[in-house]
Amino acid sequence: MAGFVEQLWESIFMPGPTPTLLLATNVTFASLQLVLLALLIATYSMHFVALSLISGGLWWAINWFAAELNAAKTREEAREEAEKTRVEQRSTRQGSDDSETEVETIISDNKPKTDSKAIEPVAQTGDLKLRAAEHSFESKSAASTEDEWEKVSENEKDK
Repeated sequence: MAGFVEQLWESIFMPGPTPTLLLATNVTFASLQLVLLALLIATYSMHFVALSLISGGLWWAINWFAAELNAAKTREEAREEAEKTRVEQRSTRQGSDDSETEVETIISDNKPKTDSKAIEPVAQTGDLKLRAAEHSFESKSAASTEDEWEKVSENEKDK
């Protein structure tokens, strides 16, 4: 019994459902169902039937979830084993090489692309006028904004 309690304590800190933890969970839920049955017989209260159904549903859900986690773990292990097998097959197909490093050769094509849609600069022809030289950088809205602020400040002085 002391060994079971020690295993149960250690299984709490291990990820995933351990057999010890599942056994303790199932024994606890079975005991709860027996207590609820005894209370139902003693009191004839339908509340214990409802509590028994809720407890049974939770008991089933916990076991289902643990089974799904174990199935996912099994699938992951099978996938890792298959990947390991594929890697070993690739290495045997490539031939045995004493070097432990892999070399990757990149072949580049330095030919210029003729179908490129790059934009080429066009030479300026004719007389072009620079707008910035003719007009100041201040826009029309800048002057009106200043006027609006002056009106606001005048109204504040009047108060």
